[in-house]
Amino acid sequence: MNYAQWLEFAKERLVQNQSLDPFLNPKSDSLLLLEFVTKRNRASILAFSDDRLTEFELTQLTELLEKRCQQQPMAYILGEKSFWTLNLKVSPCTLIPRADTEILVEQALKIIKERLKYPQNLVQQEFAILDLGTGTGAIALSLASELEDIAEQHKFNLRIVGVDFLLEAVELARSNAIRHNLNKVEFIQSDWFNEINDHYDMIVANPPYIDENDEHLTQGDVQFEPKTALVSAEEGYSDLKHIIKIAPQYLKPQGVLLLEHGWQQANKVRSFFTKNQWQHVMTIKDYSGNDRVTIGQKNEK
Repeated sequence: MNYAQWLEFAKERLVQNQSLDPFLNPKSDSLLLLEFVTKRNRASILAFSDDRLTEFELTQLTELLEKRCQQQPMAYILGEKSFWTLNLKVSPCTLIPRADTEILVEQALKIIKERLKYPQNLVQQEFAILDLGTGTGAIALSLASELEDIAEQHKFNLRIVGVDFLLEAVELARSNAIRHNLNKVEFIQSDWFNEINDHYDMIVANPPYIDENDEHLTQGDVQFEPKTALVSAEEGYSDLKHIIKIAPQYLKPQGVLLLEHGWQQANKVRSFFTKNQWQHVMTIKDYSGNDRVTIGQKNEK
């Protein structure tokens, strides 16, 4: 069987399952699987579509295609997912990094670069970031990838700490740091702030914020992801409220908190910030125009 024939076969199989899972993309998924197994890029596959698959490649493709027909996420099947400018290893112990979260990275970088215009605001020439519930390390590593050179250029010490309560996630994040040769990031096991004994200029987090009764938990990739990273008590607000309440204790003067949340949760999240005396509270929309990240600055009074 050649590349073109397998692509047609795989597309037909996935089309048959599309009614069960509307998130399936038969053409794109087929190509991704073929790229992964043959180690050839899309342009090469399409240009040499008459090339024949080996028996070993066919066996691999059959196994992977069956997993996708069972609606398993492509990221878990391939073991990796692109986020920001990085290709990250993923596993079923963590959330799959999503493009919506990139707006949090973008806003964090915007705030940091604004601070660097006034270096006197850097306490002891350091900028320290805490990433809560780091998972694959996506947020922490994306920030490190952008800031390591800037820190060297501006001669300040960059310190990034990512925490997760799961040791498996911590080890995965560490392996992603090694994969991308990012040296300014440390990952430790901690249930939110429990093992934190320092102060930071910025805290970022994409905590669980889905109600346990939300129907979306049984749809698409989400049904395969760990519920501990998705679901929070009090209709999805428990972890958000906890972080908003406790974070000021771990922030330096003028420290900021950036929280990702559900697109319908912005009003309540802002009210939690206000009740806890945060300043300059605002919500940022994601790339689809939905409320996604709320930011607050520590109240110094």
